[in-house]
Amino acid sequence: MTTTTTRTAPRKRAANGAGRRDSADEIGLDALVGHAGYAVRRFQIWIFQDFIKTLGQVDIRPTQYSVLTVIGANPGLSQMAVAKRLGIERARLVHLLDGLEQRKLVKRIKSKADRRSHALHLTVQGETALAKFKRLAAEHERHVEDKIGKANRERLLQILAGFT
Repeated sequence: MTTTTTRTAPRKRAANGAGRRDSADEIGLDALVGHAGYAVRRFQIWIFQDFIKTLGQVDIRPTQYSVLTVIGANPGLSQMAVAKRLGIERARLVHLLDGLEQRKLVKRIKSKADRRSHALHLTVQGETALAKFKRLAAEHERHVEDKIGKANRERLLQILAGFT
């Protein structure tokens, strides 16, 4: 019986003597492999990158899309209600709304019930734009389905429903 040993090229050593790995795929993740938070974060990065790429032609970010969608579905909501529902810091939402208002997608109307508050509405231009954004977002969701499969996408939405 003969045994054959296969030798691999020696790894290059870094200055500190540790083995150097050039490819990200060669770097071990150890316990991170079993961490749901790590996997969800990596998937979120992929999702956001695809969303931004797919909706890049209309210059809409995921948070802007969420805000426009909620306002479109609930005209007259206060800024506070939108911020609370979407889990957005109030100051960040104000800045985001300023940008959407400058683009003439959203209008703030002083509340008749509370003069310190504003009711949020889509403009006519905002309603038209949101319809286009939704079509592009549906394309993005098809990309997600292509990446993980239809059944997995549906199951993922079921799992995550408790967090929405």
